[in-house]
Amino acid sequence: MTYSRSLLAATLALTLAACGQQPQVSAPTASTPAASPSANDEVIGGAYLIGFKQDALRVQDLGQQAVLQVQAITAAGGTLTGQWTDISAAAARLSPAALAKLQANPLVEYVEPDLLRYALGSRSGGTDAQASQGKAGLSAQNLQAQDLYTASGETTWGDAALRVPTLRTSGYTGAGAAVCITDTGIDGNHPEFQRKLKGFKNFITTETNRNDPYALNDVSHHGTHVSGTVFAQYGAGTGASGLQAGQDPNGVGGVASGINLYMARVLGDSGSGSSSGIINGVNWCVSQLKSQGGTEAKVVVSMSLGGGRKSRTEDRAYSSAYSKGALIVAATGNDGAAVSYPAAYSSVVAIGATDINDAKADFSNFGPEVDLVGPGVDVLSSIPLGQGVAATASGGGVAFSDVQAADLSGKGTVSGTVVAAGGTNNEFCGAGTRNAALGGKIALISRGSCSFEEKTANAVGSGATAVLIYNNVAGSLGMSLTNAYTVPVAGLTQADGTGLLGKLPTTGTVSVTGADYEYFNGTSMATPHVSAAAAVVWAAKPTLSNTQLLSLLKSTARDLGPAGRDNNFGYGLVNPVKAITGQ
Repeated sequence: MTYSRSLLAATLALTLAACGQQPQVSAPTASTPAASPSANDEVIGGAYLIGFKQDALRVQDLGQQAVLQVQAITAAGGTLTGQWTDISAAAARLSPAALAKLQANPLVEYVEPDLLRYALGSRSGGTDAQASQGKAGLSAQNLQAQDLYTASGETTWGDAALRVPTLRTSGYTGAGAAVCITDTGIDGNHPEFQRKLKGFKNFITTETNRNDPYALNDVSHHGTHVSGTVFAQYGAGTGASGLQAGQDPNGVGGVASGINLYMARVLGDSGSGSSSGIINGVNWCVSQLKSQGGTEAKVVVSMSLGGGRKSRTEDRAYSSAYSKGALIVAATGNDGAAVSYPAAYSSVVAIGATDINDAKADFSNFGPEVDLVGPGVDVLSSIPLGQGVAATASGGGVAFSDVQAADLSGKGTVSGTVVAAGGTNNEFCGAGTRNAALGGKIALISRGSCSFEEKTANAVGSGATAVLIYNNVAGSLGMSLTNAYTVPVAGLTQADGTGLLGKLPTTGTVSVTGADYEYFNGTSMATPHVSAAAAVVWAAKPTLSNTQLLSLLKSTARDLGPAGRDNNFGYGLVNPVKAITGQ
Protein backbone atom coordinates (compact mmCIF):
# COMPACT_ATOMS: atom_id res chain seq x y z
CA MET A 1 0.00 0.00 0.00
CA THR A 2 1.27 3.47 -0.86
CA TYR A 3 0.82 6.13 1.83
CA SER A 4 0.68 9.87 1.26
CA ARG A 5 3.27 12.03 3.02
CA SER A 6 0.64 13.34 5.45
CA LEU A 7 -0.51 9.82 6.23
CA LEU A 8 3.04 8.65 6.87
CA ALA A 9 3.63 11.63 9.12
CA ALA A 10 0.46 10.93 11.05
CA THR A 11 1.38 7.27 11.37
CA LEU A 12 4.82 8.22 12.70
CA ALA A 13 3.20 10.59 15.18
CA LEU A 14 0.95 7.82 16.42
CA THR A 15 3.83 5.41 16.67
CA LEU A 16 5.53 7.92 18.95
CA ALA A 17 2.29 8.18 20.90
CA ALA A 18 2.33 4.44 21.36
CA CYS A 19 5.73 4.86 23.01
CA GLY A 20 4.32 7.38 25.44
CA GLN A 21 4.84 10.56 23.42
CA GLN A 22 1.65 12.50 22.71
CA PRO A 23 1.63 14.37 19.38
CA GLN A 24 0.46 17.97 19.55
CA VAL A 25 -2.80 18.88 17.87
CA SER A 26 -2.84 22.03 15.79
CA ALA A 27 -5.32 23.86 17.97
CA PRO A 28 -7.73 26.30 16.36
CA THR A 29 -7.78 29.61 18.19
CA ALA A 30 -10.50 32.07 19.06
CA SER A 31 -10.88 35.55 17.68
CA THR A 32 -13.21 37.38 20.04
CA PRO A 33 -13.81 36.27 23.62
CA ALA A 34 -17.25 36.16 25.19
CA ALA A 35 -17.77 36.81 28.90
CA SER A 36 -20.65 34.34 29.13
CA PRO A 37 -20.63 32.44 25.84
CA SER A 38 -23.68 30.59 24.61
CA ALA A 39 -23.40 27.06 23.29
CA ASN A 40 -23.11 28.37 19.73
CA ASP A 41 -20.37 30.83 20.71
CA GLU A 42 -18.27 27.88 21.87
CA VAL A 43 -18.18 26.06 18.52
CA ILE A 44 -15.10 26.50 16.32
CA GLY A 45 -16.30 26.44 12.73
CA GLY A 46 -15.03 23.53 10.65
CA ALA A 47 -13.02 22.00 13.49
CA TYR A 48 -14.13 18.65 14.90
CA LEU A 49 -13.16 16.00 17.41
CA ILE A 50 -13.74 12.40 16.42
CA GLY A 51 -14.24 9.58 18.88
CA PHE A 52 -13.63 6.13 17.47
CA LYS A 53 -15.27 3.02 18.88
CA GLN A 54 -12.80 1.86 21.48
CA ASP A 55 -13.99 -1.75 21.53
CA ALA A 56 -13.67 -2.02 17.76
CA LEU A 57 -10.09 -0.70 17.74
CA ARG A 58 -8.83 -2.29 20.93
CA VAL A 59 -7.72 -5.44 19.06
CA GLN A 60 -5.22 -3.28 17.14
CA ASP A 61 -1.98 -1.90 18.55
CA LEU A 62 -1.68 1.88 18.74
CA GLY A 63 0.21 2.16 15.50
CA GLN A 64 -2.44 0.20 13.64
CA GLN A 65 -5.17 2.27 15.28
CA ALA A 66 -3.38 5.39 14.04
CA VAL A 67 -3.46 4.17 10.46
CA LEU A 68 -7.13 3.20 10.63
CA GLN A 69 -8.09 6.60 12.05
CA VAL A 70 -6.10 8.49 9.42
CA GLN A 71 -7.61 6.38 6.67
CA ALA A 72 -11.11 7.07 7.95
CA ILE A 73 -10.59 10.84 8.07
CA THR A 74 -8.81 11.16 4.74
CA ALA A 75 -11.26 8.84 2.98
CA ALA A 76 -14.07 11.12 4.11
CA GLY A 77 -12.25 14.12 2.66
CA GLY A 78 -11.15 15.60 5.99
CA THR A 79 -7.78 16.95 7.11
CA LEU A 80 -6.23 15.37 10.17
CA THR A 81 -4.94 17.91 12.68
CA GLY A 82 -4.01 15.53 15.47
CA GLN A 83 -4.69 12.33 17.37
CA TRP A 84 -4.80 10.90 20.88
CA THR A 85 -4.61 7.16 20.36
CA ASP A 86 -4.73 6.29 24.05
CA ILE A 87 -8.35 7.51 24.09
CA SER A 88 -9.20 6.52 20.49
CA ALA A 89 -9.79 10.11 19.43
CA ALA A 90 -8.59 12.53 16.79
CA ALA A 91 -9.02 16.12 15.63
CA ALA A 92 -9.72 17.17 12.07
CA ARG A 93 -10.94 19.90 9.76
CA LEU A 94 -14.12 18.72 8.02
CA SER A 95 -16.36 20.13 5.32
CA PRO A 96 -20.09 19.40 5.67
CA ALA A 97 -19.72 16.57 3.14
CA ALA A 98 -16.71 15.11 4.96
CA LEU A 99 -18.58 15.35 8.25
CA ALA A 100 -21.50 13.34 6.88
CA LYS A 101 -19.21 10.66 5.45
CA LEU A 102 -17.24 10.32 8.66
CA GLN A 103 -20.37 10.06 10.78
CA ALA A 104 -21.44 7.11 8.61
CA ASN A 105 -18.16 5.24 9.16
CA PRO A 106 -18.80 2.13 11.31
CA LEU A 107 -15.56 2.71 13.25
CA VAL A 108 -16.72 6.15 14.39
CA GLU A 109 -18.68 6.47 17.64
CA TYR A 110 -19.24 10.23 17.45
CA VAL A 111 -18.12 13.45 15.77
CA GLU A 112 -18.43 16.65 17.79
CA PRO A 113 -17.31 20.27 17.38
CA ASP A 114 -13.98 21.40 18.75
CA LEU A 115 -15.05 23.90 21.40
CA LEU A 116 -13.79 27.18 22.77
CA ARG A 117 -12.96 27.41 26.46
CA TYR A 118 -12.55 30.69 28.31
CA ALA A 119 -10.56 32.06 31.24
CA LEU A 120 -12.90 32.29 34.23
CA GLY A 121 -11.59 35.33 36.08
CA SER A 122 -11.39 39.06 35.49
CA ARG A 123 -10.16 42.25 37.04
CA SER A 124 -12.25 43.32 40.04
CA GLY A 125 -14.69 45.99 38.97
CA GLY A 126 -18.12 45.89 37.44
CA THR A 127 -20.83 48.04 35.93
CA ASP A 128 -23.13 50.52 37.56
CA ALA A 129 -25.80 47.83 37.60
CA GLN A 130 -23.65 45.53 39.71
CA ALA A 131 -22.96 45.76 43.41
CA SER A 132 -19.40 46.88 44.09
CA GLN A 133 -17.49 44.62 46.41
CA GLY A 134 -14.93 46.16 48.71
CA LYS A 135 -11.30 45.27 48.11
CA ALA A 136 -10.37 42.48 50.48
CA GLY A 137 -6.66 42.11 49.89
CA LEU A 138 -3.61 44.05 50.99
CA SER A 139 -4.84 47.41 49.73
CA ALA A 140 -5.73 48.29 53.30
CA GLN A 141 -5.09 46.51 56.55
CA ASN A 142 -8.09 48.42 57.94
CA LEU A 143 -10.58 45.78 56.78
CA GLN A 144 -14.17 45.91 57.89
CA ALA A 145 -14.91 44.40 61.28
CA GLN A 146 -17.11 41.66 59.88
CA ASP A 147 -14.40 40.35 57.54
CA LEU A 148 -13.20 36.95 58.73
CA TYR A 149 -9.69 37.04 57.33
CA THR A 150 -7.04 39.71 57.76
CA ALA A 151 -4.33 40.31 55.20
CA SER A 152 -0.91 41.00 56.66
CA GLY A 153 2.40 41.64 54.95
CA GLU A 154 2.74 39.25 52.02
CA THR A 155 -0.15 37.15 53.30
CA THR A 156 -3.30 37.87 51.30
CA TRP A 157 -6.75 37.27 52.73
CA GLY A 158 -6.90 34.08 50.68
CA ASP A 159 -3.67 32.87 52.26
CA ALA A 160 -5.14 33.66 55.67
CA ALA A 161 -8.32 31.73 54.87
CA LEU A 162 -6.22 28.65 54.07
CA ARG A 163 -3.91 29.21 57.08
CA VAL A 164 -0.84 29.45 54.89
CA PRO A 165 1.29 31.10 57.63
CA THR A 166 0.71 28.01 59.80
CA LEU A 167 1.68 25.77 56.91
CA ARG A 168 4.87 27.70 56.26
CA THR A 169 5.85 27.76 59.93
CA SER A 170 5.64 23.96 59.91
CA GLY A 171 7.60 23.69 56.67
CA TYR A 172 4.69 22.69 54.46
CA THR A 173 5.27 24.57 51.20
CA GLY A 174 4.58 21.87 48.62
CA ALA A 175 8.20 20.91 48.00
CA GLY A 176 8.16 17.51 46.33
CA ALA A 177 5.01 18.14 44.29
CA ALA A 178 4.27 20.05 41.08
CA VAL A 179 1.44 22.29 39.93
CA CYS A 180 0.95 22.60 36.18
CA ILE A 181 -1.28 25.51 35.20
CA THR A 182 -3.18 25.59 31.90
CA ASP A 183 -3.82 29.25 31.13
CA THR A 184 -2.82 32.35 29.13
CA GLY A 185 0.88 32.08 29.93
CA ILE A 186 3.08 33.79 32.49
CA ASP A 187 5.41 36.75 32.86
CA GLY A 188 8.38 34.76 34.10
CA ASN A 189 10.29 37.98 34.74
CA HIS A 190 8.01 38.98 37.60
CA PRO A 191 10.09 39.06 40.81
CA GLU A 192 7.47 36.94 42.57
CA PHE A 193 8.61 33.91 40.57
CA GLN A 194 12.37 34.44 41.04
CA ARG A 195 12.92 32.80 37.64
CA LYS A 196 12.07 29.43 39.20
CA LEU A 197 9.55 28.31 36.58
CA LYS A 198 10.27 24.60 35.99
CA GLY A 199 8.62 24.27 32.58
CA PHE A 200 6.69 26.20 29.94
CA LYS A 201 5.11 25.21 26.62
CA ASN A 202 2.82 27.04 24.22
CA PHE A 203 -0.04 25.01 22.73
CA ILE A 204 -1.50 27.80 20.56
CA THR A 205 0.10 26.44 17.41
CA THR A 206 -0.87 29.38 15.20
CA GLU A 207 1.44 31.65 17.21
CA THR A 208 5.11 32.20 16.52
CA ASN A 209 6.03 34.64 19.27
CA ARG A 210 4.71 33.22 22.52
CA ASN A 211 7.17 30.41 23.24
CA ASP A 212 9.36 32.09 25.86
CA PRO A 213 8.10 32.58 29.44
CA TYR A 214 10.66 35.37 29.82
CA ALA A 215 9.34 37.26 26.80
CA LEU A 216 5.87 38.51 25.89
CA ASN A 217 3.29 35.72 26.18
CA ASP A 218 0.64 36.58 28.79
CA VAL A 219 -1.24 39.45 27.17
CA SER A 220 -4.47 38.93 29.11
CA HIS A 221 -2.74 38.84 32.56
CA HIS A 222 -4.88 35.90 33.70
CA GLY A 223 -2.18 33.22 33.81
CA THR A 224 0.33 35.38 35.67
CA HIS A 225 -2.33 36.22 38.26
CA VAL A 226 -3.27 32.57 38.77
CA SER A 227 0.43 31.62 39.01
CA GLY A 228 1.05 34.18 41.74
CA THR A 229 -1.69 32.70 43.90
CA VAL A 230 0.01 29.32 43.63
CA PHE A 231 3.70 30.17 43.67
CA ALA A 232 4.52 33.80 44.60
CA GLN A 233 7.70 33.74 46.67
CA TYR A 234 8.23 35.18 50.13
CA GLY A 235 10.92 37.46 51.50
CA ALA A 236 13.02 40.46 50.58
CA GLY A 237 13.38 41.14 46.89
CA THR A 238 10.33 39.16 45.83
CA GLY A 239 8.05 42.16 45.37
CA ALA A 240 7.77 44.24 42.21
CA SER A 241 7.80 48.02 42.32
CA GLY A 242 4.32 48.67 40.93
CA LEU A 243 2.38 48.09 44.13
CA GLN A 244 -1.25 48.70 44.95
CA ALA A 245 -2.03 51.15 47.75
CA GLY A 246 -0.95 49.85 51.16
CA GLN A 247 0.70 46.74 49.71
CA ASP A 248 3.75 45.21 51.37
CA PRO A 249 7.00 46.06 49.50
CA ASN A 250 7.72 42.36 49.15
CA GLY A 251 4.48 41.82 47.27
CA VAL A 252 2.29 38.80 47.90
CA GLY A 253 2.94 35.18 48.83
CA GLY A 254 1.61 32.03 47.24
CA VAL A 255 -0.13 29.09 48.89
CA ALA A 256 2.54 26.63 47.72
CA SER A 257 5.80 28.53 47.28
CA GLY A 258 7.87 25.33 47.36
CA ILE A 259 6.25 23.41 44.49
CA ASN A 260 7.67 23.01 41.00
CA LEU A 261 5.66 25.28 38.72
CA TYR A 262 4.77 24.50 35.11
CA MET A 263 2.75 26.61 32.70
CA ALA A 264 0.96 25.31 29.59
CA ARG A 265 -0.20 28.24 27.48
CA VAL A 266 -3.50 26.93 26.13
CA LEU A 267 -5.48 30.21 26.04
CA GLY A 268 -4.59 32.94 23.57
CA ASP A 269 -4.42 36.70 23.84
CA SER A 270 -8.22 36.92 23.94
CA GLY A 271 -8.33 34.59 26.96
CA SER A 272 -9.81 31.72 24.97
CA GLY A 273 -8.57 28.50 23.45
CA SER A 274 -9.75 25.25 21.91
CA SER A 275 -10.63 21.99 23.61
CA SER A 276 -8.05 20.23 21.45
CA GLY A 277 -5.25 22.60 22.45
CA ILE A 278 -6.21 22.39 26.12
CA ILE A 279 -6.18 18.59 25.98
CA ASN A 280 -2.66 18.82 24.56
CA GLY A 281 -1.66 21.06 27.44
CA VAL A 282 -3.13 18.71 30.04
CA ASN A 283 -1.37 15.75 28.41
CA TRP A 284 1.92 17.68 28.63
CA CYS A 285 1.27 18.41 32.29
CA VAL A 286 0.59 14.74 32.98
CA SER A 287 3.73 13.75 31.06
CA GLN A 288 5.78 15.40 33.83
CA LEU A 289 4.91 12.45 36.10
CA LYS A 290 7.68 9.91 36.61
CA SER A 291 5.24 7.17 35.67
CA GLN A 292 4.84 8.90 32.29
CA GLY A 293 8.55 9.49 31.68
CA GLY A 294 8.88 12.81 33.51
CA THR A 295 10.60 13.85 36.73
CA GLU A 296 7.70 14.68 39.07
CA ALA A 297 6.31 12.35 41.71
CA LYS A 298 3.02 14.25 42.06
CA VAL A 299 1.31 16.60 39.60
CA VAL A 300 -1.75 18.77 40.18
CA VAL A 301 -3.19 20.22 36.97
CA SER A 302 -4.86 23.58 37.65
CA MET A 303 -7.45 24.71 35.08
CA SER A 304 -8.97 28.16 35.60
CA LEU A 305 -10.99 27.88 32.43
CA GLY A 306 -14.17 26.37 31.07
CA GLY A 307 -17.34 26.58 29.01
CA GLY A 308 -20.94 25.50 29.07
CA ARG A 309 -20.96 22.73 26.50
CA LYS A 310 -19.95 19.13 27.21
CA SER A 311 -17.35 17.35 25.10
CA ARG A 312 -17.12 13.57 24.99
CA THR A 313 -13.50 13.85 23.88
CA GLU A 314 -12.62 16.04 26.84
CA ASP A 315 -14.34 13.57 29.13
CA ARG A 316 -12.22 10.75 27.71
CA ALA A 317 -9.05 12.83 27.91
CA TYR A 318 -9.45 13.95 31.52
CA SER A 319 -10.49 10.48 32.65
CA SER A 320 -7.28 9.19 31.06
CA ALA A 321 -5.20 11.91 32.74
CA TYR A 322 -6.74 11.06 36.11
CA SER A 323 -6.12 7.34 35.58
CA LYS A 324 -2.42 8.12 35.06
CA GLY A 325 -2.21 9.58 38.57
CA ALA A 326 -2.61 13.34 38.18
CA LEU A 327 -5.16 15.39 40.12
CA ILE A 328 -7.17 17.60 37.74
CA VAL A 329 -8.69 20.72 39.33
CA ALA A 330 -10.96 23.15 37.45
CA ALA A 331 -13.12 26.24 37.97
CA THR A 332 -16.91 25.82 38.12
CA GLY A 333 -17.59 29.06 36.20
CA ASN A 334 -18.90 32.55 36.86
CA ASP A 335 -22.45 32.57 35.52
CA GLY A 336 -24.24 31.88 38.81
CA ALA A 337 -25.63 28.83 37.01
CA ALA A 338 -24.76 25.20 36.27
CA VAL A 339 -21.18 24.01 36.67
CA SER A 340 -19.02 24.52 33.58
CA TYR A 341 -16.90 21.98 31.76
CA PRO A 342 -14.33 20.55 32.34
CA ALA A 343 -15.16 21.02 36.04
CA ALA A 344 -18.40 19.06 35.64
CA TYR A 345 -16.67 15.85 34.50
CA SER A 346 -16.48 13.13 37.15
CA SER A 347 -12.68 12.87 36.82
CA VAL A 348 -12.18 16.60 37.54
CA VAL A 349 -12.30 18.37 40.92
CA ALA A 350 -14.82 21.24 40.63
CA ILE A 351 -14.00 24.45 42.53
CA GLY A 352 -16.42 27.22 43.51
CA ALA A 353 -15.56 30.65 44.95
CA THR A 354 -16.07 32.29 48.34
CA ASP A 355 -15.55 35.83 49.60
CA ILE A 356 -13.80 37.17 52.69
CA ASN A 357 -16.81 36.32 54.84
CA ASP A 358 -17.03 32.67 53.74
CA ALA A 359 -20.12 33.46 51.68
CA LYS A 360 -20.58 32.00 48.23
CA ALA A 361 -19.49 34.49 45.58
CA ASP A 362 -22.65 35.57 43.79
CA PHE A 363 -21.11 34.67 40.42
CA SER A 364 -19.92 31.20 41.45
CA ASN A 365 -21.61 28.35 39.57
CA PHE A 366 -23.27 25.68 41.64
CA GLY A 367 -24.64 22.16 41.42
CA PRO A 368 -24.06 18.57 42.49
CA GLU A 369 -20.67 18.53 40.76
CA VAL A 370 -19.11 21.12 43.13
CA ASP A 371 -16.42 19.45 45.25
CA LEU A 372 -14.67 22.24 47.15
CA VAL A 373 -14.44 26.03 47.35
CA GLY A 374 -11.62 28.52 47.67
CA PRO A 375 -11.12 32.30 47.96
CA GLY A 376 -12.23 33.96 44.73
CA VAL A 377 -13.36 37.54 45.36
CA ASP A 378 -10.97 40.51 45.20
CA VAL A 379 -7.90 38.29 45.10
CA LEU A 380 -4.66 40.26 44.89
CA SER A 381 -1.89 38.64 42.86
CA SER A 382 0.83 39.27 40.30
CA ILE A 383 0.23 40.38 36.72
CA PRO A 384 2.70 41.05 33.87
CA LEU A 385 5.08 43.80 34.89
CA GLY A 386 3.74 47.30 34.39
CA GLN A 387 0.51 46.15 32.75
CA GLY A 388 -1.89 46.89 35.61
CA VAL A 389 -3.12 50.14 37.04
CA ALA A 390 -2.88 51.74 40.47
CA ALA A 391 -4.33 55.06 41.53
CA THR A 392 -4.10 57.84 44.08
CA ALA A 393 -6.28 60.91 44.45
CA SER A 394 -6.72 63.91 46.71
CA GLY A 395 -9.02 66.88 46.92
CA GLY A 396 -9.85 69.72 49.25
CA GLY A 397 -6.64 69.08 51.17
CA VAL A 398 -7.45 65.40 51.83
CA ALA A 399 -5.51 62.43 50.41
CA PHE A 400 -7.96 59.57 49.86
CA SER A 401 -6.91 56.14 51.14
CA ASP A 402 -9.06 53.90 48.94
CA VAL A 403 -8.78 54.84 45.27
CA GLN A 404 -9.32 52.31 42.47
CA ALA A 405 -8.08 52.89 38.94
CA ALA A 406 -10.61 52.03 36.25
CA ASP A 407 -9.79 49.30 33.80
CA LEU A 408 -8.65 50.94 30.52
CA SER A 409 -7.96 54.23 32.31
CA GLY A 410 -5.37 56.53 30.88
CA LYS A 411 -2.14 56.84 32.86
CA GLY A 412 -0.61 60.01 34.20
CA THR A 413 -1.00 62.63 36.93
CA VAL A 414 -3.43 65.54 36.65
CA SER A 415 -3.82 68.42 39.10
CA GLY A 416 -6.38 71.16 38.85
CA THR A 417 -9.83 72.32 39.81
CA VAL A 418 -12.39 69.67 40.72
CA VAL A 419 -15.98 70.40 39.65
CA ALA A 420 -19.27 68.49 39.82
CA ALA A 421 -20.23 66.95 36.50
CA GLY A 422 -23.93 67.72 36.89
CA GLY A 423 -27.18 66.02 36.02
CA THR A 424 -29.66 64.28 38.31
CA ASN A 425 -27.89 63.39 41.56
CA ASN A 426 -24.63 64.39 39.86
CA GLU A 427 -24.78 61.13 37.87
CA PHE A 428 -24.09 62.82 34.50
CA CYS A 429 -26.15 60.30 32.52
CA GLY A 430 -27.54 60.40 28.99
CA ALA A 431 -25.49 59.40 25.97
CA GLY A 432 -23.81 62.44 24.46
CA THR A 433 -24.48 64.68 27.49
CA ARG A 434 -22.02 67.57 27.66
CA ASN A 435 -21.09 70.23 30.21
CA ALA A 436 -18.77 72.98 29.03
CA ALA A 437 -17.84 73.74 32.65
CA LEU A 438 -15.80 70.52 32.72
CA GLY A 439 -13.32 71.74 30.11
CA GLY A 440 -9.81 71.59 31.57
CA LYS A 441 -11.17 70.44 34.94
CA ILE A 442 -11.32 67.23 36.98
CA ALA A 443 -14.89 65.88 36.79
CA LEU A 444 -16.47 64.47 39.97
CA ILE A 445 -19.42 62.14 39.22
CA SER A 446 -21.71 59.99 41.33
CA ARG A 447 -22.28 56.34 40.52
CA GLY A 448 -25.92 55.81 39.57
CA SER A 449 -28.35 54.67 36.94
CA CYS A 450 -26.12 54.69 33.84
CA SER A 451 -22.89 52.88 33.06
CA PHE A 452 -19.41 53.92 34.06
CA GLU A 453 -18.63 54.01 30.35
CA GLU A 454 -21.40 56.52 29.66
CA LYS A 455 -20.33 58.80 32.52
CA THR A 456 -16.69 58.68 31.50
CA ALA A 457 -17.41 59.25 27.81
CA ASN A 458 -19.61 62.25 28.67
CA ALA A 459 -16.94 63.79 30.89
CA VAL A 460 -14.10 63.22 28.42
CA GLY A 461 -16.30 64.52 25.61
CA SER A 462 -16.83 67.66 27.69
CA GLY A 463 -13.09 68.23 27.93
CA ALA A 464 -12.40 66.90 31.44
CA THR A 465 -8.73 66.23 32.15
CA ALA A 466 -9.49 63.46 34.67
CA VAL A 467 -12.56 61.65 36.01
CA LEU A 468 -13.43 60.68 39.58
CA ILE A 469 -16.54 58.56 40.14
CA TYR A 470 -17.66 57.98 43.70
CA ASN A 471 -19.71 55.08 45.02
CA ASN A 472 -23.36 55.44 46.02
CA VAL A 473 -23.05 52.70 48.64
CA ALA A 474 -20.40 51.93 51.23
CA GLY A 475 -17.20 50.33 49.99
CA SER A 476 -14.59 50.67 47.27
CA LEU A 477 -15.48 51.36 43.66
CA GLY A 478 -13.69 49.32 41.04
CA MET A 479 -14.71 49.97 37.44
CA SER A 480 -14.46 48.19 34.12
CA LEU A 481 -14.71 50.36 31.03
CA THR A 482 -15.45 49.34 27.46
CA ASN A 483 -13.12 51.79 25.70
CA ALA A 484 -9.62 52.96 26.54
CA TYR A 485 -9.16 56.58 27.60
CA THR A 486 -6.19 58.91 27.61
CA VAL A 487 -7.23 60.70 30.81
CA PRO A 488 -6.95 59.15 34.31
CA VAL A 489 -10.21 57.59 35.55
CA ALA A 490 -10.57 56.39 39.15
CA GLY A 491 -13.18 55.37 41.71
CA LEU A 492 -13.68 56.75 45.22
CA THR A 493 -15.64 55.53 48.21
CA GLN A 494 -19.01 57.08 48.89
CA ALA A 495 -17.67 58.88 51.97
CA ASP A 496 -14.70 60.40 50.14
CA GLY A 497 -16.77 61.37 47.12
CA THR A 498 -19.59 63.05 49.00
CA GLY A 499 -17.09 64.76 51.29
CA LEU A 500 -15.25 66.16 48.29
CA LEU A 501 -18.54 67.21 46.67
CA GLY A 502 -19.29 69.37 49.70
CA LYS A 503 -16.02 71.28 49.23
CA LEU A 504 -16.40 72.17 45.56
CA PRO A 505 -15.00 74.01 43.85
CA THR A 506 -11.59 73.04 45.15
CA THR A 507 -8.27 71.76 43.89
CA GLY A 508 -7.31 68.13 43.59
CA THR A 509 -4.99 65.60 42.00
CA VAL A 510 -5.64 62.28 40.25
CA SER A 511 -2.82 59.90 39.41
CA VAL A 512 -3.01 56.56 37.61
CA THR A 513 0.19 54.63 37.15
CA GLY A 514 1.26 51.21 35.92
CA ALA A 515 1.09 48.34 38.41
CA ASP A 516 2.51 44.84 38.79
CA TYR A 517 -0.37 43.50 40.92
CA GLU A 518 -4.14 43.61 40.60
CA TYR A 519 -7.34 42.32 42.18
CA PHE A 520 -9.26 39.72 40.20
CA ASN A 521 -12.62 38.02 40.79
CA GLY A 522 -13.66 34.58 39.64
CA THR A 523 -13.70 30.86 40.21
CA SER A 524 -10.43 31.19 38.27
CA MET A 525 -9.02 32.74 41.43
CA ALA A 526 -10.48 30.07 43.72
CA THR A 527 -9.05 27.23 41.64
CA PRO A 528 -5.32 28.01 42.15
CA HIS A 529 -5.93 28.36 45.90
CA VAL A 530 -7.31 24.81 45.98
CA SER A 531 -4.77 23.42 43.49
CA ALA A 532 -1.89 24.77 45.53
CA ALA A 533 -3.41 23.53 48.80
CA ALA A 534 -3.80 20.08 47.26
CA ALA A 535 -0.13 20.08 46.23
CA VAL A 536 0.97 21.07 49.73
CA VAL A 537 -1.04 18.22 51.24
CA TRP A 538 0.19 15.72 48.65
CA ALA A 539 3.82 16.69 49.26
CA ALA A 540 3.28 16.16 53.00
CA LYS A 541 1.54 12.80 52.41
CA PRO A 542 3.33 11.39 49.35
CA THR A 543 2.00 7.83 49.74
CA LEU A 544 -1.52 8.96 48.83
CA SER A 545 -2.93 8.27 45.40
CA ASN A 546 -4.82 11.05 43.66
CA THR A 547 -8.10 9.36 44.67
CA GLN A 548 -7.02 9.14 48.30
CA LEU A 549 -5.83 12.75 48.25
CA LEU A 550 -9.19 14.00 46.98
CA SER A 551 -11.01 11.95 49.60
CA LEU A 552 -8.84 13.48 52.32
CA LEU A 553 -9.39 17.02 51.04
CA LYS A 554 -13.14 16.50 51.04
CA SER A 555 -13.28 14.93 54.50
CA THR A 556 -11.17 17.69 56.09
CA ALA A 557 -12.72 20.69 54.33
CA ARG A 558 -14.39 23.26 56.56
CA ASP A 559 -18.12 22.84 56.11
CA LEU A 560 -19.89 25.98 54.90
CA GLY A 561 -23.59 26.57 54.31
CA PRO A 562 -26.03 23.80 55.27
CA ALA A 563 -24.53 20.95 57.27
CA GLY A 564 -22.81 18.42 55.04
CA ARG A 565 -22.14 18.57 51.34
CA ASP A 566 -24.28 21.07 49.39
CA ASN A 567 -24.47 22.42 45.86
CA ASN A 568 -22.99 25.84 46.66
CA PHE A 569 -19.90 24.86 48.64
CA GLY A 570 -19.48 21.16 47.91
CA TYR A 571 -17.71 19.70 50.92
CA GLY A 572 -16.54 23.16 52.00
CA LEU A 573 -13.49 25.41 52.10
CA VAL A 574 -10.31 23.45 51.46
CA ASN A 575 -8.35 23.10 54.72
CA PRO A 576 -4.77 21.95 54.08
CA VAL A 577 -3.68 22.30 57.71
CA LYS A 578 -6.36 19.91 58.90
CA ALA A 579 -5.69 17.55 55.99
CA ILE A 580 -2.05 17.31 57.07
CA THR A 581 -2.25 17.53 60.86
CA GLY A 582 -5.86 16.67 61.69
CA GLN A 583 -6.17 19.99 63.51
